[in-house]
Amino acid sequence: MVEGRFHTDGEETWHRVHPVSPLVRSWVAIAAVLFIFGRNTLDSLFTTGSNGPVLSNAPAALILAVVVVVVAIFGFSFFLSWRFTRYQVTDQHVHINSGVIFRQQRRARIDRVQAIDVVQPLLARAFGLAELKFDVADGGKSAMRLSFLKLDEAKRLRAAILARASGAVIDPDAPSTVAEAPETAILALSPGRIIGSVMFGSLTVATALTLAPIVALAIWFKETSLLFAGFPILLGFVAAYWKAITGDFNFRVALSPDGVRLHYGMLETRAQTIPPGRVQAVGISQGPLWRPFGWYRVHVNVAGYGHENSEHGSRTVLLPAGTIDEVMAVLGLVFPDPGVENPFEVFTAGLRGPATEHGFVHSPRSARWIDPLTWRYNAFRATETALLCRHGIIFRRLQVVPHERTQSISLRQGPLMAVLGLVDFELHSTVGPIRPVVRHMALANGRQLFDEQAARAATARRLHSSERWLAPAVVEPPVVELMQAPYPKNNFQEQHRGD
Repeated sequence: MVEGRFHTDGEETWHRVHPVSPLVRSWVAIAAVLFIFGRNTLDSLFTTGSNGPVLSNAPAALILAVVVVVVAIFGFSFFLSWRFTRYQVTDQHVHINSGVIFRQQRRARIDRVQAIDVVQPLLARAFGLAELKFDVADGGKSAMRLSFLKLDEAKRLRAAILARASGAVIDPDAPSTVAEAPETAILALSPGRIIGSVMFGSLTVATALTLAPIVALAIWFKETSLLFAGFPILLGFVAAYWKAITGDFNFRVALSPDGVRLHYGMLETRAQTIPPGRVQAVGISQGPLWRPFGWYRVHVNVAGYGHENSEHGSRTVLLPAGTIDEVMAVLGLVFPDPGVENPFEVFTAGLRGPATEHGFVHSPRSARWIDPLTWRYNAFRATETALLCRHGIIFRRLQVVPHERTQSISLRQGPLMAVLGLVDFELHSTVGPIRPVVRHMALANGRQLFDEQAARAATARRLHSSERWLAPAVVEPPVVELMQAPYPKNNFQEQHRGD
């Protein structure tokens, strides 16, 4: 590959990852084997005599032979892993072949790429390497990884994949050159904000609820051994604090023509790119301990991310702890058109409530038998471009779903809700941390929202059919107004799937 240029591969052209990649991937297993083997070797070298440890009669040649065999096994397995891992990037697909005994061949369409990350674990940073990870839209378990590449090569590959996914026009004078998109810094969170958000978050509540009974029992029975029994639990919480702080450390948000760029991490750094139009839903939340500081957390649903339980959901966080101004700033990146003339006032009313200010429709008075405290906080508001769902009084939540990202909608009603004339409206999104729902609406409002949202989603999908955000605009034919179906009768469970 020529320095600074990227070439689309032909059918017979394949590349290999960096030769030290197996070592970087498997260093934990290697360290564990070396620890166990080293400890057993030391035990065999020394025996306990009458005057303390003495050298045993174990032959040094045998120990050396075992070391050579272990090194040879690791070296040969690393060579096979590197030899059988290949990748190829064509104009339409990314291919990754891997595995020695159990072979795996994966192929992803470039135009279906939802997000792409450049990840640098600690050991990879020492070698100047990075992992390229990208998701495609097929259910949340399809992340493809190229680990590991030189950092510059990973960035060039990211730029090339995003350029082809975006439909960007290639320079005819340099068709093989893909320059990395420049970034514009939007905001950065200070270390104090990250540490404070963790210390005043749900983890501290869980720690207090878990350890307080142990301490109380130790004091009640005057038995200090109970405190030692809780020590492993305390270590677990300390590890959780460390992971939460280092995971979000140095969090920065930037904007590039390729989409929103998120940078974060202390030991393992990550540069995450979410292309325009890939965000399916946004969830903004605030717990009671964050209320005095005015902090909010912003999550997103992106096709391919799923719940990301393997990485503790860090990839679905758009803003770990931001003020209302910072929340509005990142919302403006993923939803450039909020569909209202006064977005700050509307979204603030959605976050804080209650009542019907700025067009929100909350649950009827009959809902107080089910939600005595929150019935005036459970509400919705439809703008020209998105549906806003508001929940909660102690834990405040606002869910935002663009009309064109509506997958399907449904109305649900149980026996008690039927007696009270209530109904739940659920808007189905892709798999992720956000499940948009409006609880305990008046039946008439629910039916009206059901039909209006179906029409809005169908119209928005026709207007936003292109997934290539930098492709030249195509003139759309006139949109035909849909006929609305009459209200269904006796619909204890209704469902509409997106057109």
